[in-house]
Amino acid sequence: MITLYQFAPTWGIPNLGQFNVKLETYLRMTHLEYKVIETLPLKAPKGKLPYIEDEGQKISDSRFIIEYLKEKYEDTLDKDLTAQERAMMTAMQRLLEESLYWVGMYTRWLYTDENWQVNKQAIFGGMPPVLRDIAALVYRRMVISKQIYGQGMGRRTADEIFHLGEVDLNALSEFLGEKAYFMGDKATSLDASAFGCLINIMRVPIESPVKDYALSLSNLSAYCDRMMAEFYPELMGSK
Repeated sequence: MITLYQFAPTWGIPNLGQFNVKLETYLRMTHLEYKVIETLPLKAPKGKLPYIEDEGQKISDSRFIIEYLKEKYEDTLDKDLTAQERAMMTAMQRLLEESLYWVGMYTRWLYTDENWQVNKQAIFGGMPPVLRDIAALVYRRMVISKQIYGQGMGRRTADEIFHLGEVDLNALSEFLGEKAYFMGDKATSLDASAFGCLINIMRVPIESPVKDYALSLSNLSAYCDRMMAEFYPELMGSK
């Protein structure tokens, strides 16, 4: 059985980590049997969650994990896509995971102290108080300096960051349109990625102009509700 290592669920959504939601949603979409171990990324391969263990192999990075799962257990979601559709899917995944993701990171770790305290409690709240505060301080400094600032998003003003987020959300809303899923009437691995990103902007207690703007796009909000109902019905009462 596949073992999925990820953060403990919180906030009434599948997971506070975008890529954790992406991977677990993919596993549910494909009906692959798995079990979850809740953990922190302190000893994770590459220092990040999620990762999986399957038949003695540890594999990290959601992209490579999904490639591995497709190769080993058959690609039941994307196998019928045309080359053009695959190219579009790749482009949309990059928007979600290399652009909009960093807007979300900024809102949690750097934008306001209120957001940071909510984020801190969700990630580190299970630790003893003194250890919690030390671990949170060290990890926050690392995330801000090596990730958010190192990637470049943290070098921009808040207005610039939220403008970029709104541009990305507009593109997603226009591309989704009235479709049930991003690639049409059938769910694909792009939906696992999109749901992981959008649910972690729109349905979390992290406040920002980009969250407000996302909530104003009715088709994206309806999409999140649809995905929750289809793949996480047990959480619908937690909204």
